[in-house]
Amino acid sequence: MALTGNNGGDHALAVAPDPATVVGLPGEFALALCRIEPENNVAMILEGFAQLPDHPLVFVGNWDNSEYGRVLRKQYSETEHIHLLDPVYDPGALRHLRDRAWLYVHGHSAGGTNPSLVEMMHFAIPILAHECEFNQYTTEGKASYFRTARELADRVRAIDSTTGDDIGQHMLKIARARYVWAEIGKAYYEVLESQ
Repeated sequence: MALTGNNGGDHALAVAPDPATVVGLPGEFALALCRIEPENNVAMILEGFAQLPDHPLVFVGNWDNSEYGRVLRKQYSETEHIHLLDPVYDPGALRHLRDRAWLYVHGHSAGGTNPSLVEMMHFAIPILAHECEFNQYTTEGKASYFRTARELADRVRAIDSTTGDDIGQHMLKIARARYVWAEIGKAYYEVLESQ
């Protein structure tokens, strides 16, 4: 067996959603979830969604850990359809947020296979990712991609129910084939056995 991924994501589905822990949000929304760092293109995502008043965004991150995050939080705190949440670590609360998302926006532009991207692929919803080689590799070129705030806004507008279902099913198929912990564990064991 080839070792095609180094992170599983199926554990994100293993816990029941806990709606009591996250309240006051729209019924459906785009979701972004990351450390609030420039290389995660947080400002670009917020700028793009500021142009989309009919598309609520819930963005979860450590806004208060840096001047970068604090400035962005202040800048967008009055934008009615953008909801900036502090970090959510409770698995049930995360499951609840992920279940209600119709789109996942992934801005990471550095690193390798990202755990939050792999986890969201198991939810069978469309993924809009920053167009870098890591994200394209992880999603096998089947997600939607952006490089600028304007491209992001255009891509969000272009996702209808047919396109969204198609992308979501591609993500789920890839996730089940490459990013399941049991298979990854088995592949690592086989690599060790062959040494």
